[in-house]
Amino acid sequence: MKVLVADKFEQSGLDGLRALGCEVIYDPSLKEESLIEALRLHNPDILVVRSTKVTAPMLEAGDLSLVIRAGAGVNTIDVATASQRGIYVANCPGKNAIAVAELAFGLILSLDRRIPDNVQQLREGRWNKKEFSEARGLAGQTLGLIGVGNIGREMIPRARAFGMRVIAWSRSLTPETAEALQIGYRATPLDVASEADIVSVHVALTPETHHLCGRAFFEAMKPGAYFINTARAEVVDEEALLWAVREKGIRAGLDVFSTEPAAAEGAFDNPLVHLPNVYGTHHIGASTRQAQEAIAEEVVNIVRTYMQTGHVPNVVNLAKRTPARYLLVVRHLDRVGVLAHVFDCLREAQINVQETENIIFEGAEAAVARIQLDSEPSAEVLRAIRSNPNIFSAVVMPL
Repeated sequence: MKVLVADKFEQSGLDGLRALGCEVIYDPSLKEESLIEALRLHNPDILVVRSTKVTAPMLEAGDLSLVIRAGAGVNTIDVATASQRGIYVANCPGKNAIAVAELAFGLILSLDRRIPDNVQQLREGRWNKKEFSEARGLAGQTLGLIGVGNIGREMIPRARAFGMRVIAWSRSLTPETAEALQIGYRATPLDVASEADIVSVHVALTPETHHLCGRAFFEAMKPGAYFINTARAEVVDEEALLWAVREKGIRAGLDVFSTEPAAAEGAFDNPLVHLPNVYGTHHIGASTRQAQEAIAEEVVNIVRTYMQTGHVPNVVNLAKRTPARYLLVVRHLDRVGVLAHVFDCLREAQINVQETENIIFEGAEAAVARIQLDSEPSAEVLRAIRSNPNIFSAVVMPL
């Protein structure tokens, strides 16, 4: 298979892909029009990206069958167009969880001890111990987690090590799971906001989480509380956060911004970073060598599995439920033309196949085909299918 890697990628990952027998084209400078041209020129089977945006024209430029995001989120990929073109989209969830949790705590400590301001004044030749001797400290504070996925769960033991109490809300969190994690369950994000001294956001960007942290959320937060976002910028209403910093004294540590450049370097501006109570980093949550090595290993694993089995680990764009309403089960001899006969009968009846699998029994003499259909075959169609002498039985059942 031919693999185009269009972002910086660990050498171990490139070596692993080549060891699989892949032809690897590595060009981390590709962006926008140059990436479209590269896809047309090389026509790869697989595209690997980190932060590079994958747009509809890119997906339409060649014969891609798989796009791998060397990271967790896939909001930089036009998943809808990929799905329409039958292109798998996969990611590497959880591989950067420790790295992001570490940065989140770095931001928390920076806000509490005002570390960037300390450094700046030292570089300016100023000694100001009096001003910087008023940190609150973390022990005994309540950390509120918005999202308890892979990254959120990595926050829990780190908070515990600092002597913090943890409460959380997550779409999948139940009181029983919270008890097992030894954290406090809260029914809504607002419940977390109103009780926490420090809020840290760890949810994926979906239509449901867009601007999850809006004006009502920040109105619920305690005056002077800390707010950390290492997830996605669009999860937060930045206008509401601006209000909260100015009017409620909220202190914010942000790794993500709505105005981030598409490239790794470039001009940047955002009204939040001009406020003294806001510290920011350059969307580097996953950018540790440990995390990138783990992600590279997972990318190689995805490609290996795809090459060997046709299945894609961590695929994000398969239908959770198809329009299929009936299941046709055909037991048959494993002979040439048997399934073609079944599909011909279905085609003549104008019945669409949604999903199918054919399982071979030991000895490779017999098999069973499980075929999901959008409508019910008539008795006549079933008789036509059974007319093949290599078919033992054909039965249909509702799904």
